[in-house]
Amino acid sequence: MLEIGNVVENFCLPNQDEEEICFRDIKGRWIVLYFYPKDNTPGCTTEACDFTDNLENFDELSSIILGVSPDSPKKHRNFINKKNLKITLLADEDKELAKQFGIWRPKKLFGREYLGVVRSTFIINPNGVVAYKWEKVKVKGHVEEVKEKLKELQNSI
Repeated sequence: MLEIGNVVENFCLPNQDEEEICFRDIKGRWIVLYFYPKDNTPGCTTEACDFTDNLENFDELSSIILGVSPDSPKKHRNFINKKNLKITLLADEDKELAKQFGIWRPKKLFGREYLGVVRSTFIINPNGVVAYKWEKVKVKGHVEEVKEKLKELQNSI
């Protein structure tokens, strides 16, 4: 489980265009890394659309947004096209990144237990350190909260 103050280890995952995105190549900027369970589901769609709608604000804060789920690059591409998303989505099909961040855990739905992604968001500073995190995210108002926390963290440096 990654906590605030932990260094993020390098990772490489394919994006929606099957291009490999490696942490070492994007480190040095503020990164909003958000994990979500599944493309094209109501909460995940709302969250992705909210990040897309606020992309300009995050750009002004010199940050990048990366969404991560166990879906394939092809499913991500379809999701992006269907919802006109402008953010980058990473395919964590083997769930290794979710496990590294400690958010691949037992969940319950209608009394049935299964392993899944716990909706979570991490702000990673330019040094590659977790600066803030949210677990069990409630989608409504979350993007605004992330934006405000990012501003606060940047102003405290």
